[in-house]
Amino acid sequence: MKILFFGTAAISKYFLENLFQNKHDILCVTMPDKPASRGQKLTPPAVKVFALENNIPCIQPEKFTVEIVEEIKKFNAAAGIAVAYGKLIPRSIFDMPKFKTFNIHFSLLPKYRGAAPVQYALLNGEKETGVTSFYIEEALDAGKILVQEKLAIDIKDTSESLFAKLMPLGVDVMNKTLEMFEQGKTEGKAQEGEPTFAKSFKKEDGFVDWNSDAVKIYNKVRAFYPWPGAYSVVSSGKFTGKRIKFIESEIVETNTVNEDIGKVFSFEKNKGLVVVCARGKILFTKVQPENKPVMNAWDFIQGGSLTIGDYLGSK
Repeated sequence: MKILFFGTAAISKYFLENLFQNKHDILCVTMPDKPASRGQKLTPPAVKVFALENNIPCIQPEKFTVEIVEEIKKFNAAAGIAVAYGKLIPRSIFDMPKFKTFNIHFSLLPKYRGAAPVQYALLNGEKETGVTSFYIEEALDAGKILVQEKLAIDIKDTSESLFAKLMPLGVDVMNKTLEMFEQGKTEGKAQEGEPTFAKSFKKEDGFVDWNSDAVKIYNKVRAFYPWPGAYSVVSSGKFTGKRIKFIESEIVETNTVNEDIGKVFSFEKNKGLVVVCARGKILFTKVQPENKPVMNAWDFIQGGSLTIGDYLGSK
């Protein structure tokens, strides 16, 4: 099938690889090269790198000019597929393929429309999520659903581990959608239920509010790994003013209502540090102290930077 593929990030590349392996005829549309790393050297998107390595035609429009529209039109695509493209696609483009264009979204729409559905599912303690293919429309993630598959969320899943499970499921959803098109099944069904939204996060959103309960903080740690990271700043003791990022945690207990929130309550031998929340306590077993690599929390404690009774919490 002739596929017009919109994608930019490493996630997109994973889907492009599958389309290539299945011998589809592909035209890639990806974002322009961007400065990256300390040297600010122009760096191509992962999709472009794969396309060039495999002789797949690839365009990088700043804007969808008349010339770009004409080039896409000449390709005469049967279907368009968008996976983490990063830019709004105009109707003149997404309606162009014979079967129009569908998006792969990592949630059970209409839940968590927007940029960060995986993080929000974890942040809110969801027990399941999934992948949805749907027709692109001008409203955000609001088009008719084509295929939707569910996936259970493990209590220990992070955004990283959950993405790793969702990506092969997403490829299955993509291929099932293409199979539907080949069979002439193109109708789709309207999304049902009240939509919720998953806006993108900033670094400062990772700040841990100890006025919350242990369960919510636990969910934040796993939702924000690896980015933007859940963190706090030490507000008393030897490490005062330094930031600690929390990589792994465990809920110690959930029932007590506490006043000394943010206090380092105890050290668990060979495990880590227990911190008091407004409700309950949480154990951090892996951390990243400011200007240091990720380490086991017990090893960090052995360095003497924290003592029982120190407080966390200042931004």
